[in-house]
Parts: sequence; C-alpha cells; structure tokens
Amino acid sequence: MTDTDPALELPDEDGDALELPDEAGDADRERALRAGLAEYALEDEDLALIDGLDEDEEGGAAATALPVLAVVGRPNVGKSTLVNRIIGRREAVVEDQPGVTRDRVSYPAEWAGRRFTVVDTGGWEVDVAGIEARVAQQAEVAIALADAVLFVVDATVGATDTDEQVVRLLRRAGKPVVLCANKVDGPAVEADAAALWALGLGEPYPVSALHGRGTGDLLEAAVDALPEVSAHAKPLPDGPRRVALVGRPNVGKSSLLNKVLGTERVVVDATAGTTRDPVDELVLLKGEPWVFVDTAGIRRRVHQTSGPDFYASLRTQAAIEKAEVAVVLVDASSTMTEQDTRVISQVVDAGRALVIAYNKWDLMDEDRRPFLEREIEKDLVQVQWAPRVNISARTGWHTDRLVPALKRSLESWDTRISTGRLNAFLGELVAAHPHPLRGGKQPRILFATQASTRPPRFVIFTTGFLDPGYRRYIERRLRETFGFEGTPISISVRVREKRRR
Repeated sequence: MTDTDPALELPDEDGDALELPDEAGDADRERALRAGLAEYALEDEDLALIDGLDEDEEGGAAATALPVLAVVGRPNVGKSTLVNRIIGRREAVVEDQPGVTRDRVSYPAEWAGRRFTVVDTGGWEVDVAGIEARVAQQAEVAIALADAVLFVVDATVGATDTDEQVVRLLRRAGKPVVLCANKVDGPAVEADAAALWALGLGEPYPVSALHGRGTGDLLEAAVDALPEVSAHAKPLPDGPRRVALVGRPNVGKSSLLNKVLGTERVVVDATAGTTRDPVDELVLLKGEPWVFVDTAGIRRRVHQTSGPDFYASLRTQAAIEKAEVAVVLVDASSTMTEQDTRVISQVVDAGRALVIAYNKWDLMDEDRRPFLEREIEKDLVQVQWAPRVNISARTGWHTDRLVPALKRSLESWDTRISTGRLNAFLGELVAAHPHPLRGGKQPRILFATQASTRPPRFVIFTTGFLDPGYRRYIERRLRETFGFEGTPISISVRVREKRRR
C-alpha cells in the first residue's frame, strides 16, 4: 500500500487482491456496526472499550541526575542487605555466602525528601585473580564515580587487613566516607562497633541491615555527605527506550553490553552465570539514547535452581517486565536448546517487543548454517514475526544492525489501528474466508476494536466461539496487512447474545 492508494488491498485465499473501503467508508461501516450492537447484551466494560477508553499508560516523569552513594566493603559484610534496606524492597540478590554480587548495580533511593542513587558493589579483595579481580575492579570504578561512599564493615569480626586496604583506597579517592558497622543486632555488640574508630574514618554507625536497627542515623549521615548536585552522574535524556538483554547463561549478554558501551562496564567470564543482578546502563547508538539492561542467564527451570541463581532468575523476569523490548541472544555456533525457546516464550508472555540476535556468528562454520536454518524453521515457527540479527558481541560485527531492528519492533509495539479500518479489514477477511460451521451454526463477528497498545490487544465481539485456528488466521492476516513486525499480538473474543425482548 502506498500513500496515494485510495483503498487498502490485501490478498485473499487465491492470492487475488481484496479492496477495503477508504477512510470515509470505514467510518460509515463503524457507525453501522455500532448501531447493530444495540441489539446485544453488553457489559459496562464492553461499552468502555467500544467508546475508545483504552488501557494505555502514560510514561512517567523523565529521570534526572541524582547524587551517587556507593556501598563498598569486603565480601559478605552485608552490603546488598543494606542496599535493600535503603531502597525499601528486596531488589539486590542476597545470599549467606561471599561473592554473590559481582557487578555495580544502581538503584533509585530516597530519604527524608532527598533523592539519590545508591550503587551496590561486589566485595573488594586484595591480591585476587580471575573473576574476583574483575569484581574488585568494578568496586573501584564505583568509588571513582560516586559523590560519597558508604563503607560497610562487619562489627562482629572487626577491622581486617582487607578493611584497612579499603581504607587506604578510600583515602586516595578523596571522597566523603560514612562508616557503617553492620551486624550490630543488639546492645551487646555495640562495643565491637566502637572499636572501629581505630580505622580513622570518623564515627562508626552501628547498624543491623537485616533488622533495620540504626539505619535511620546512618542514612542521615549519608545524605548529609552527599552534595546537592552530583559531580559525576549524568542526567538521562527524556524517554530513552528500555532494552533487556536476555538469554541462557554464557550466551554473550554482558559481552554485548560492554561492546556497545565501548568499556568494561560489567564482569565477563567464561563461567556460566557470572551476572546475577540486572545492570542498567545508558547507551548512545547512532546518536540516540537507549537504556540497556544486562540480565542473569535464564536456566532450565526456576525450581531447579537454588541460592543466588534462584533469586537472579526472579530479577531477570522482573527486568523483562520493566523493559519495552527484549533482545534474546542465541548462540549461533551451537544447537538451539529448550532454554532458548523458553526465554523467547517468557518475553512473549510478558507482552514485550522482541528482537532475536544470533550471537557468536564469527564462530559458526559453514557446515552449521543449514542446520541453523532448519532449527529456526522448527523451533521458532511461532515467532516468525520477530526480526533476526546476526552479530558477534566479541568483535562488534553487525551490532549496528540492532538499532533498526529495535526501532521496527517498538514501532509495531506502539501501533494502533483505527476502529473503522479494523472492522473494514475484518469484514473483507470474513467475506473471503468465513469461519467454519460449528454445530450447524456459523459464529458472526459483530464488532472489533483495539483495546490497547504495548502490545497491541484486540477485542472481537461475536455471536459464538471462534476456533483457535481461525484466531491464528486473523492474527496472520493482521500481520500481513498492518505489519506488526517484532511484537506479540493478543486477540480476545467476547461472545454476546441478543437482548431478550
């Protein structure tokens, strides 16, 4: 269809073109169908839908740059528990073992009317190698980018050699520091907290992050240490779209985020399951801002996981629901698994726009390619509408193709079809391919409307139940006619009977 076409055309079952009326004809048809609905028993909710009262939500206020408070300390002193206490919800993954948090993760917080950003970090250790060294490096970056630092020490253990190393690191950074003596669950331990004066950082605030004891005084001191205007944080532009990077473990999500950022923002390791907390980061792609969210890998079954991996999988599901579009990464160099299809199903079930990225394309040999095509035809038959991009997160090959795919999916996710045009489309569709008889009767479509966008949801009023196969046929024709590339579509049917005279 071109802009100059006076009518909408779509192919019928024989491949011939069907013509839909122009906009004036659409409006006449809509009025006639609405008048016909007067004979049927409709509920208040039906009338609200027909009158065009949709369920779309307006976006919230744009985020601004806030002062940054970094929470640091050695492993297993209760940093993530304290962060959860500060933000007032169980957001950061917590487990009674060291090394659970690995990346620096930011959360919005508020205390006594002051809004700020609190940054959870992994445990800082000296003379470590491998993944622990990269975790410590991320903690050092968090200190450098913070306006003030909340240094957490386990009061029941006292100041260790590692704590004293952290003190030297903080002094070199020159940032305001508030000392938190954690795990002070009662008066008996307060004497141990007082011993932390020896660190030379000023008054230690006795706190029980687990039970909330003493956190008020600690936060008062932390807020006082924060400046009114952040010297490091950058204000977010208005309305950047949120993109969740999801997939099974070790498929390259963190590598992709680091590549598009051009810096080692998140910890990358060959060990599967490195990422545990979702990590948000503002990314500029082709001059446009996006918020990319790196997530933990989705494992085979949530109930088969335990400890940090269990909570990480719950956070990943929450990150998908907060996002607008999800990029599902699939390892192109190996056989597709049930986990891959389950991740895609999670995104579709959450109603989010979808892009499928085949990562590690540089590692795929020529013999693998025909097998991959067959896997796509077999395993992704239900999401043939999703744009596919072949990339290499390691080298950056074709990562620039993500932006056009994301835009197409989001545009479809936001698409709304006028009621008149939708009913004209359905009228021609039913005329070309009527619903099969059921029990000697043929269900009739009375009226249809698009109830909402994000994702597009359509409600069809009928005189009888529509077979699932016919609903799929309607969905397929909707996609052929109006596009909807990259977004799931929901079609619900409401059977209504004539009013009794």
